[in-house]
Amino acid sequence: MAATAAPLLMPYLTTAGVGWLYYRRLRRHFGWQPWQPRRTALRVALLAGVAALLTWLAARSPSLCAGMAVGAMAGVGLGLVALRHTRIEVRDGRAGYVPNPWIGACLSLVLLGRLVWRWQQGAFDGGTLPAPDAASPLTLALAAALVAQALTQGLGLGRHLRVHRPPPG
Repeated sequence: MAATAAPLLMPYLTTAGVGWLYYRRLRRHFGWQPWQPRRTALRVALLAGVAALLTWLAARSPSLCAGMAVGAMAGVGLGLVALRHTRIEVRDGRAGYVPNPWIGACLSLVLLGRLVWRWQQGAFDGGTLPAPDAASPLTLALAAALVAQALTQGLGLGRHLRVHRPPPG
């Protein structure tokens, strides 16, 4: 009985997992955030890996390449604008920042809306991801923009916040 229940619960568990990830992502866009150098470095490394995978996917599928390139360029631009509107603060001897909540949150909601739209159109029927040749250029362009924006902002925050690092003590 347990073996047959797992496939039936998978869509609900996946939806709950994606919802939790989006909740955590959106929460990071509001209020003062303490700077954690190791976590930032890990996040940048993971995002660089995702960017490499998206680049590999774009190279394998020419129909996706242009959309993903435009999305990545837009993401870098949004990341630079987000950095310009991020306040660096030191509270209780800890360096931190207050991000602009609108840029990252709006980009995350646009991607989530696009994924919901694709789900409603049957893109994920059968419990599997669509084949690379069936992938949507718009969805992957939004994903590239999200990754490029987060990568740009992570690298920029690391560069700016190193100046405010408290002396070793």
